[in-house]
Amino acid sequence: MSDFPYVKIKNFINGQWREEAGTPVKPLYNPSTGEQIGEVPMSGADACEAAIATAWEAYQTWREVPVAKRVAYIFKLREAMIRNHEKLAQGIAWDQAKHISEARGEVQRVIEILESACGTPSLIQGDILDQISSSISVKVVRQSLGVFGGVAPFNFPALVFGWFIPYAIAAGNTFIFKPSTQSPYFMQLICELFQEIGLPAGVVNVIHGDRSIPGTWYEDPRMAGVCLVGSTPTAKKMAEGCARGAKRSMLLGGAKNMLLVMEDANLDIFVNNFLNSCYGSAGQRCLAGSIVAAVPEIYDTVMERILEASKTVKVGDAFDPDVYMGPLISRAAADNVAKYVDIALAHGNCELILDGRNPVLPEKNKNGFFVGPTIIRDVTPCNPLFTTEVFGPLVATIKVADMDDALNLIRASEFGNGACIFTQNAYYIERFSRLADVGMVGVNVGICAPHPYVPFGGIKGSLLGTDKVQGKDGLNFFTQNKVTTVRTHHPKGQAPKPAANTSIRSCVAS
Repeated sequence: MSDFPYVKIKNFINGQWREEAGTPVKPLYNPSTGEQIGEVPMSGADACEAAIATAWEAYQTWREVPVAKRVAYIFKLREAMIRNHEKLAQGIAWDQAKHISEARGEVQRVIEILESACGTPSLIQGDILDQISSSISVKVVRQSLGVFGGVAPFNFPALVFGWFIPYAIAAGNTFIFKPSTQSPYFMQLICELFQEIGLPAGVVNVIHGDRSIPGTWYEDPRMAGVCLVGSTPTAKKMAEGCARGAKRSMLLGGAKNMLLVMEDANLDIFVNNFLNSCYGSAGQRCLAGSIVAAVPEIYDTVMERILEASKTVKVGDAFDPDVYMGPLISRAAADNVAKYVDIALAHGNCELILDGRNPVLPEKNKNGFFVGPTIIRDVTPCNPLFTTEVFGPLVATIKVADMDDALNLIRASEFGNGACIFTQNAYYIERFSRLADVGMVGVNVGICAPHPYVPFGGIKGSLLGTDKVQGKDGLNFFTQNKVTTVRTHHPKGQAPKPAANTSIRSCVAS
């Protein structure tokens, strides 16, 4: 681990660091220790206006830069991230406290997304319909829209940057990014790389603060669209704001994901995937498995196996190589997990079989924000724990009659992000994949996160909007179709004579 100094997070506007004199600051903590490690400016109206004005001015030039040259900057950023891979990962493990091994994986995934975004010239190719009518052709092109604003959650400071910014700027847009105030350090490091690679000033601007920042975007005519990864209530509020201002929006919300274990499942494969799905990132991710469902033939065995495996999970400092699971992001987050344990048990008809509250920790981590693996068995569908996204290492289990019973529970959920099935039966695989009412399905995998080249996103309350992040879907969101209809004729020829039959006049060019 590198030694990190106390850090003052700064805004990055017009290619320069900007200190907001007199602006209130919010303390930044290391969740592994609970100590304050820095401060984050809570930017006001002046900084918001500066970011919008800068991004709008930069757009007038950036949109005219050939796509190959725009993509060249994405490739330079990829090279810079590879050179700084460990530094970026340690930055994530420091203020977000994702375990260092997972932080390295997150940085690697962003590098892969950048590689995908480098294919933008092919992904945004248009179409030509030649001779669609006499001497008439039609050209369809994809063009940029303008300035986009993006809001990131605390749990994936690198990944959400990768989902939004590379595709947006490769397509010719400019961007204003608001990181979480709980994990802003990664973007401070990325802005240093923007300067290193010579990204033109104003193409990407980073501003820190509270939810009032996106509030300045909705009705500003210089803004083209807004994107978010966050909770469903936040996504709904932002959707309302975008609708008022007629802004394009891509808003990824919450989740409650089920892992379904069928009677023929390979339990060794399931248990390994269960650990990563439910306790990776301390359960703080939108594709975390938070419900384990199993059919009667195997339910008790599954309970024994997950209990045994969960007891082996070592909890501790994000930089400790022997640790499997780090802390939650804040004391409030840890208290929320404890609250939902009490709520679930008060509802009755369930059993706490593993209590991760108050885990044993080294002295240096006593003030950290930790909760260990926690399992509540036999939760009913009407229990608040079954329907609420808690965002922590808290697992609810339920016995289902069969696969259709599980599918009905998934269908009834407010959310529709992901669901996974563990089976070797081709019929189960095909039926579950087709009927699970979610945007992403996993078969014998615990985290059904697609690779960078295909769409990522849910349905229902997990995604407000139509476009998803990554790949061609991401580029579709950041571009618009323009259709040009062209009639050509010889410059010295006569204009075509009208058709003899004028009783029918076409509503299109003919």
